[in-house]
Amino acid sequence: MIEIYHLYKEYERNVAALKDINLVIDRGEFAFIVGASGAGKSTLLKLIIRECLPSKGTIKIFGRDIARLKNREIPLLRRNIGMVFQDFRLLQDRNVFENVAFTLRVTGASSREIRRRVPLALGLVGLKEKAFKKPSELSGGEQQRVCVARAIVNRPAVLLADEPTGNLDPATSMEIMNLLHDINVRGATVIVATHAKDLVDHFQKRVIVLENGSLVSDQERGVYINAR
Repeated sequence: MIEIYHLYKEYERNVAALKDINLVIDRGEFAFIVGASGAGKSTLLKLIIRECLPSKGTIKIFGRDIARLKNREIPLLRRNIGMVFQDFRLLQDRNVFENVAFTLRVTGASSREIRRRVPLALGLVGLKEKAFKKPSELSGGEQQRVCVARAIVNRPAVLLADEPTGNLDPATSMEIMNLLHDINVRGATVIVATHAKDLVDHFQKRVIVLENGSLVSDQERGVYINAR
């Protein structure tokens, strides 16, 4: 599903964000990516979704080297990869239904398809009755659920989450992580970058540890390991 070989990413002034990452994540896996701030977690997710390009190395998704994709092929890649952000990135002037529908509109879905699929996605995250509320009328946990609905409405094969519980209280964080676990059980590959030690230890999934841009540990069913 996701194959990463000898991956390097450098920013300006030769700042190395990732160094010689080798990693394979199979279809249907649930993996946590952990490490201190600046370890390279968010950079790795940005590379997977082709938000930026590697300095060296290869990322293959669905068997294709995504660095070689033509610009017109990138939207198709992203249609199959959902993304959940820590800071929600919701459109404040639109209601919940319209925020989720936006993902479908940019892919050219018909109005009929939007009317069918948005309620299904909202139902999965328990927000069907909040469809016509604005983001400002929702709690932080509800806003993150909208983000999850927006990420899964295209029924992606891969769901990435970058610190999805970073702004939430412990009880709400567990609710969001349980939701991501349920999505994984339904067949999606889920990759979560997080600092949430308690959640990582609770779920006992694969744990990939980054430290200063290098992969230092990869546990099949592990717990949170603090970077040195």
